[in-house]
Amino acid sequence: MTTPRSIKLAFLAREQSEVAGAVVRRSIGTSKLRNFSPFLMLDHFRVPIGAGFPDHPHRGQETITYMLSGAADHEDFAGNSGIIEAGDLQFMTAGRGIMHAEVPRPSPDGSPNVGMQLWVDLPERLKSVEPRYRDLRAKEIPVVTTDDKKVTTKVISGRSAGVDSVQELAYTPVWMFDIEIMPGGKVSQDLPLGWNAFAYTLQGDTTFGVGKAQTTIGQFHNVVFEQKGDVVVAEVPESAKESARIFLVAGLPLDQNVVQYGPFVLNSQEGVHQAILDFQSHSNGFERAKGWQSKIWKSVVH
Repeated sequence: MTTPRSIKLAFLAREQSEVAGAVVRRSIGTSKLRNFSPFLMLDHFRVPIGAGFPDHPHRGQETITYMLSGAADHEDFAGNSGIIEAGDLQFMTAGRGIMHAEVPRPSPDGSPNVGMQLWVDLPERLKSVEPRYRDLRAKEIPVVTTDDKKVTTKVISGRSAGVDSVQELAYTPVWMFDIEIMPGGKVSQDLPLGWNAFAYTLQGDTTFGVGKAQTTIGQFHNVVFEQKGDVVVAEVPESAKESARIFLVAGLPLDQNVVQYGPFVLNSQEGVHQAILDFQSHSNGFERAKGWQSKIWKSVVH
């Protein structure tokens, strides 16, 4: 017998300006939601041409970037580069240190590039692993239709309706789904017991829960679920004028301290101070940062 998860917290992710012209709706990593292990930050970003995320470092976390529309170039100080297009994801493990840049590609109609970026903490024993990437292309993502084809689920990571995702995408265990629910549709998505979970509402109104506990949540909200329970239930009334789309994510909580200073995520103040010193002195993983400038960001500013 399954136990539906109830809503612990739901709030609107308000727009805010980021560096170099990007606009984000940040929900995790704000005063509304911190210490939600293993998740550190969630941005729903919108980046116009001529803007982007200039050269910057990371240490101690993984970042997951999901392009919803448009495309973006990425480049790092190790010589890695590539393109993430609509429907693609990039899983980046910063580990002991990486420096990179992310810049949108011009779209045919001039519209902004839109996507999600999630920062996930690394277990303490893996904070010093070598950086790595795993690009997941849209064509690699299994798609499941349920409830008489009224529900479409992209199984980015994890399992849905008996269908497994591509494996070994990230070090920290995370399940991730992009779910579209048509009017009259209902989905019951199993999640591992004890994992923290949230749903970000990308489009439309979504009704979560069952019976008297049902709550309808509008667009651009982060819906945080209680740990108790093993299934998230979501539906859209038959009378709704549009479909709903949610970004549902669950992750294994890490029993460890989190000390974060910008892009450096360690387990102590000493660890953060060391990361800053290593970056400034170009040592212990940041040797290649000395004098490095990405070609893709140069193309934006020149």
